[in-house]
Amino acid sequence: MNVLQTATELKPGRKVCVAIGVFDGVHLGHQQVIRQTLADAGQHEALAVVITFDRHPSAVVAPARVPPLIYSLPQKLRAIAALGVDATWVIRFDEAFSRQTGEQFIRALARDFGHLHSVCVGSQFIFGHKRSGNVALLRQLGEELRFTVHGLAAVSLDGQVVSSTRIREAIRAGQLDAASQMLGRGYSLAGPVIQGDQLGRKLGFPTANVDIRGLVLPPNGVYAAHGSAGGKLFRAVVNIGLRPTLAMPAPSLHVEAHLLDFDGDLYGRELEIALVEKLRKEQKFPSLDGLKAQIARDVEHARRLFAD
Repeated sequence: MNVLQTATELKPGRKVCVAIGVFDGVHLGHQQVIRQTLADAGQHEALAVVITFDRHPSAVVAPARVPPLIYSLPQKLRAIAALGVDATWVIRFDEAFSRQTGEQFIRALARDFGHLHSVCVGSQFIFGHKRSGNVALLRQLGEELRFTVHGLAAVSLDGQVVSSTRIREAIRAGQLDAASQMLGRGYSLAGPVIQGDQLGRKLGFPTANVDIRGLVLPPNGVYAAHGSAGGKLFRAVVNIGLRPTLAMPAPSLHVEAHLLDFDGDLYGRELEIALVEKLRKEQKFPSLDGLKAQIARDVEHARRLFAD
C-alpha cells in the first residue's frame, strides 16, 4: 500500500474510488466503508484509496474534547493496508486545512485525483469548516462532478451500533474481548519504545517503555501479553500503571513491557502489545525487593499461562 502525502502523487489517468474518514480503530463499521470502496474499484478498474488524517480533527478544532485514540497512526495504517487498498492519503490536519469548507475539500479532491469515480463514507459523516459537509452535500456535488456516493449505515453488534466511542469505553472497562469483536481483530496497543529510568534493568527485569500519549488504555494492572516489533514476536509481561512502589511526587501513567527471553535494544522502534490475560492489579510494595520478588512470580505465572 502506498502512503500519499498529497492527492497528486497518484499516477494520472486511472479512475479513483475513495473512502473518507478518521477511521480510529478501523473497526467493523469502517471496514464496511472501505470494502465498498474496494468493490467499486474492482468493478470499474479503478484505484481504491483511503483518505484519513494524521491526528483526530478535534485536536485542532476542539482540543478540550479530543478523545484518546484506539490506534496510533502506524497501527491504523497497518490495519487499512491489511484490507487490500491501493493507497492511503494521510492528510495533515492543521489549522489551515480545518478552515476548508466541505465543498472546497471535495472540489479540490475531484480536481487533484483527475477522475474521481466514487466516494464512500458513513451515513453520519460530517466534514469541513463549521461541519459544512455531509452526505447530502456529497450527493449534490456528485451529480455535478459525476461521481457516485455511498453513505453506509452503521454496523450493529449485539443490538448496539459499533463505534470508536463504544470501543474506547470497552477498553477502559477492561472488556477487551468486546473491543476485539467490534474491531474485527484482537485488540492491541502500540507506540514507539522510549528511554525509561532503567529501574527494571536494575531489578533484573529490563522493560521496554512504550510511549502511549494520546491513546486509550485498559485498567491498570499486570498482564501476560504478546509483543511484536520489526516483524519479530515476543512473549511479555506488561505493567500498565503509576508504579506506586516508587512513591513519585507526581506519578505518571506508564506502559512497560518485559519481553521474555529477549536481550536487545528496541529504542525508537514501534512495539505493538496484544494483552492475553490480566495477572493481577497494580499494587504498592513495602520495598524494591518486594517488587522484584513479585515480578519474578508474575513472569513465572505468564510462562505457565503460555505453556498451557
